[in-house]
Amino acid sequence: MMKTLSKLLSLLLITGLCVVSCSDDDDSPAPGPGSDPSELSGIISENLTLDASVEYKIKGTVTVAEGVTLTIPAGTEIVSDAGTDNYLAILKGADINIQGTASNPVIMSANGQAGAWGGLVICGDATTTEGVDATAEVGGLIYGGTNDTDNSGSIDYLIIRDAGAQITADSQFNGLTLYAVGSGTTIENVAIINGTDDGVEFFGGTVSATNMYLENNEDDAVDWTEGWNGTLTNAYVTNTIANFSTAIEADGVNNNPTLVNFTAISSTGGTAIQIKNDSGATINGLTLTGFTTSFDFRDSAPASNLQIDSADADTATDAVFSTSSTNASLFAWVTNAGSGSDSVLPATISSDLTLDASIEYSINGPVLVSNDAKLTIPAGTKIVSESGTANYLAVLKGASIDIQGTMADPVVMESNDGQAWGGLLICGDATTTEGVDAIAEVGGLVYGGNNNTDNSGTINYLILKNTGAQINADSQFNGLTLYAVGNGTTITNVAVIGGSDDGVEFFGGTVNLTNFYAENLEDDSVDWTEGWNGTLTNAYVNLTINNFSTAIEADGVNNNPTLVNFTAVSTMGGTGIQIKNDSGCTINGLTLTGFDTQFDFRDSAPASNVQADSADANEATTYNTSTTEASDFAWATN
Repeated sequence: MMKTLSKLLSLLLITGLCVVSCSDDDDSPAPGPGSDPSELSGIISENLTLDASVEYKIKGTVTVAEGVTLTIPAGTEIVSDAGTDNYLAILKGADINIQGTASNPVIMSANGQAGAWGGLVICGDATTTEGVDATAEVGGLIYGGTNDTDNSGSIDYLIIRDAGAQITADSQFNGLTLYAVGSGTTIENVAIINGTDDGVEFFGGTVSATNMYLENNEDDAVDWTEGWNGTLTNAYVTNTIANFSTAIEADGVNNNPTLVNFTAISSTGGTAIQIKNDSGATINGLTLTGFTTSFDFRDSAPASNLQIDSADADTATDAVFSTSSTNASLFAWVTNAGSGSDSVLPATISSDLTLDASIEYSINGPVLVSNDAKLTIPAGTKIVSESGTANYLAVLKGASIDIQGTMADPVVMESNDGQAWGGLLICGDATTTEGVDAIAEVGGLVYGGNNNTDNSGTINYLILKNTGAQINADSQFNGLTLYAVGNGTTITNVAVIGGSDDGVEFFGGTVNLTNFYAENLEDDSVDWTEGWNGTLTNAYVNLTINNFSTAIEADGVNNNPTLVNFTAVSTMGGTGIQIKNDSGCTINGLTLTGFDTQFDFRDSAPASNVQADSADANEATTYNTSTTEASDFAWATN
């Protein structure tokens, strides 16, 4: 089963690598007789093949000299000392041969200390706008020539962690730094994780790379300058930290490199693609999710320099980019590598996945079910999330979920510390007043279409606890958030308990919900907007806290949804039902007990918009006709 990349970060603490400087002024000895066989340091002046059974240590700058090949077999682990003097550099004219496999990648790290070492640096003989024998910004390395087919070796199945060391304000190491590397070099299946500068940076050259995964690199995930003109195929960028810069930064002369299937997902907003000066690229297949800004053109860079799916980058509208076919499943080899656990849900579930009820699963960051995949969760499964707005489970438009809880063994989702997390979100293809392919108020999720019978799956016997994370004054997660979900979806027996925002919120759509229990939600227990017109049958709201808002809040266009047997009980007073603008509903069977105010009509909403037991809502009427009782939900409260 696929394991999450975030788990990899915490468990691969014994892995390592060393990188960067191509300088030839370090004359310390290479590993050899009389030295620690596990220590890499100084100049490697003769061909060297490492031993996968040995965990190697990088001590200081390690350089592979011109004419020499360093071979690293599958399963080798290299751990670097901390500091900017620690890196592995392949000098101009030298070669590296990394022979990892999907089951046994090569791993280079600094024992989990982000930004602790300089990563891997390769210096080639291809062209760069800096000319022949240019001097690198770090380490005094020499690179660049006239041979665009230059071969610096091959890399396959490599994980680089904890790199990106800061030297000065203008000079930094990256995870993988490619100085004028030529197209004869092969780079495939590389993951760069937990760095404090760029993931990969191309300084000129013609090298191409295929299958690259970049997670939580605190500057740019992919960066190029000096006229790089290779191809990057199948890249996946995920950011769950607040201090990263961009998914792509490009600067300098535009030699129009090509990106094929580039996917970037952020749970913290930010800018996706930044183009500076005369740089640019052609992107065929682009998906951007969760970014505040898609494009940032600086220093007079024209939008026409960035061609996306055969058109200029669209900076004037909230264009939706979802054409990349690259997803996290391509990088299962990363999540499986050395983690020793299959309990963390992956960032993206892009093929059908069935969980195991005997395992307690974790959510660390956004988990997105995408690409028409189905996530099946059997009875008795427990999912525990990190708290905070970066943590939620979202079923994207076209995908589906199948929660198979039972009365005796419900599925439970909750936070690990009792604090709020983002809950469960489902995006459907039904109608909403926001139109087709609307953008959700959280996560940049896409929802809405024209298929009111759309089917996003089945939910039965689900308990959600501690949900409803606050993002800002206008954007919040709920317990169960239903974006334009269609009535082909089946939702029965759901309980939302102890959340800091709404219990369930309907954003348009036609979905129905039967048997819903809400307890002590700090905002509205049931909320709808954007023209929802389904049916809520057998709901019980139990409020014993003084900071809740209402049992029901309704806003927006009135498509007259129906509520059948709605019971709400408060021991703290408050308002029972709040209707805003033109919204409304029909309620057949209503009981309101303990509220100071039964109905609050705002923004000129008329009382006739709420038909309660076949009459206009009336504050003077005692409502006690619902047959739904707390005992109906003993499965959720016991």
